[in-house]
Order: sequence, then structure tokens, then C-alpha cells
Amino acid sequence: MNQKEISELKRRFRLGKNAMGRVYGCYVGSQKEIVSYLDEPLDRMPEDEAEKYLALLKKVLSGALGRNLIDIVFSTRQVADSDEHRRLMALQDSKLKDGEVRQEFYQAVIDALDMGESNYLILLAHDAYDVPHRGKDGRDRADEGDTVFSYIVCCVCPVKDGKLELGYCAGENEFHNCAPSQIVSPPELGFLFPAFDDRAANIYNALTYARKPDELHQEFLDAIFHTEPPMSPGEQREAFQTALREGLEGACGLEVVQAVHERLTAKIEEHREAKDPEPLAVTAKDVAAILRDCGAEEVQIEAFCAKCGELFGEGSALSPANLIDSRRFEVWSAGITVSVPPEQSYMVETRSIDGKKYLLIPAGEGLEVNGMPVDWT
Repeated sequence: MNQKEISELKRRFRLGKNAMGRVYGCYVGSQKEIVSYLDEPLDRMPEDEAEKYLALLKKVLSGALGRNLIDIVFSTRQVADSDEHRRLMALQDSKLKDGEVRQEFYQAVIDALDMGESNYLILLAHDAYDVPHRGKDGRDRADEGDTVFSYIVCCVCPVKDGKLELGYCAGENEFHNCAPSQIVSPPELGFLFPAFDDRAANIYNALTYARKPDELHQEFLDAIFHTEPPMSPGEQREAFQTALREGLEGACGLEVVQAVHERLTAKIEEHREAKDPEPLAVTAKDVAAILRDCGAEEVQIEAFCAKCGELFGEGSALSPANLIDSRRFEVWSAGITVSVPPEQSYMVETRSIDGKKYLLIPAGEGLEVNGMPVDWT
């Protein structure tokens, strides 16, 4: 799925804009016991309450592709005959109306998911979207559409105790400590199935959501999708750094890292400005070109590419945002951290003077210490 397709679906998570007749779910206690079930029609709820349910479900389509939103790809064998795919198809085909199938799904989630000692709420909803035909002018023509996208969306929300705060008690005409007993927090994880690719259903894919990119809850992904769990952004960055260090064999200096950071940051910014709906991706060969421009030897470049193939898989396309932190550039040495804007990273140099190693930064006219102007001496 690309950003346009995600945005198109997100617009449906409003009252009167979807066909989500009911919301289903179950409330799970800290000991993995089901405390209660949820099976309520959205159109009979108070409007503000229904909007809160839709807002929670919509959250599953938020965040950055490749970070919070991860594609899950099923194998042909799984689609043809596997318990995990059969269960998802049963949920979707029944429009969540089959209680036994829902119960089987709830139990699979509860048995696998590790939420510590937190209580949580599993929410499910089904929607059938009459996809409008999109003309050459880019405009939708609802009366010409002939595709119905039937899908389910699921989210898992922590439920936390409310905090005590002073509140007005009308009966006593006084202020006292009061708090709601339980509060549903934004989703920690969730998914949409099937994927909405090329504005149609793709049962070979699902889209998963994680609030924290480095906490994908791989135990949940394995139980529900039974596919090779994807590397988290943090794991991708660590593997990329390993490939650089080991591939360049002692030649991974500050200048090389600066060049890689600058070029990948530029790609991210160009992609953002172009508003391209397709996710940005780079391969080991793209980074190899940067290393070649830095003067790296071919044997080192080949070693880097081989290490990337070992860690990520041959020909893997990765999001640059998962490989670097494009918002900052920090250099650490001997307990001192130097942080500069990424676009000014070139100003930091390494130098050896009288046998000692130094980090050098050109100084301007102004000088401040903890916000206080001081004089050059």
C-alpha cells in the first residue's frame, strides 16, 4: 500500500462515511482472562462515543510507512492452505458476524500477545467500500465504480487506571478527588486485512501498525500472520551500521558517515517535497555509489554489499529513515556529545594535532554558555 491508498481509507473512519455497522471486541485482564465482550451497533451509540471508537480504529492507519506501518506478505502456500490465513479470511468473509471465528481470533491474540501486566481492549470492525472509479483527471466517479473492497481492521488498546484529580461533586457541592476507573489508551498495535493495493483487495498482503516502531510485538505478528517477522527500524539501523563498519574494515571514518548521512537525508527531503505516495527505498547498491564517491576501495564496497545481503537479504529495499536519523547529527567522544543540524554536519572534522585526536568545529562571531553570551578570550 502507498500513502494515497492509506489516506483514501482513512477518510472513511467518520460517521456516515463508512459501512461499519458494528464494533466488536473483548476486554482482557492482566491475567489474560476475558473480562467482557463488546458487540455494539455504531449507529445506536451516542455520536461522541461512536466517534471515539472510529478514532481508535483509524489510528491503525497512521504513522510512517516502513516504520509504524509495515507490509506483511503471505506466501502462496499460506494463502492456499494455512490456519492463519484461513482465520483472517473467515473473519473477513463473515463480516465479523461469526462469533466462533471471533472467539478463535481473540484467543490466538491473548495466548501470544505480551502486554506485561496491562489490561487491554481488542477492537474489530468490518467495512465494505464501494471504490469509485478514478478518471484520467484524477477525480473519483462514484457512479462508475465496480469494485467493493471488503476488509477488517483490528487494534489493541491498553486500558489504564484513571488518575485522581480534583473534581466538583454536585450532590455535595464540594470538590473531591475523583477519577474514571478505566481509560482506553490509543492503540499499541493493530492491522488491516486484506491490503488495499492498486485500490483493490490483495489477500496476499496485510498492513500492520505499531505505535512504537522499535516495538513491533513480533509475538503477535507470528501468531496472527505466521510470517518471518520484519526487522524493526532500530534493528535495521544497527544492521546497517554493522555492514558499514565491517565492510569498510577500518575505513569507516567520520567523512564517510557524514557523506552517507547527507545523501540519505537529501533523498528523504526530496521525497517529502515531491509528495510521492510510494514509500522511499534504497538498496545496498545505492549506498555503494555513495561509498565509491567517498573513495572507498572496490573490495570494501563489495564487502559492504555482501554484508547487507547477509543481514537484510539479497536485493532488499530499505527505508532511508530506518537507516539514519535525518533530524539530527551527533558525534560522541570521551563523554562529550557534539550535536549539529544535519545540513551542517560537514562543519565537524577530525584532526590529529601533536599526536592528539581532536574534533574541530569552526566558530562564528557569537559565543554562548548555557544561553549566556560570553566574550572570546
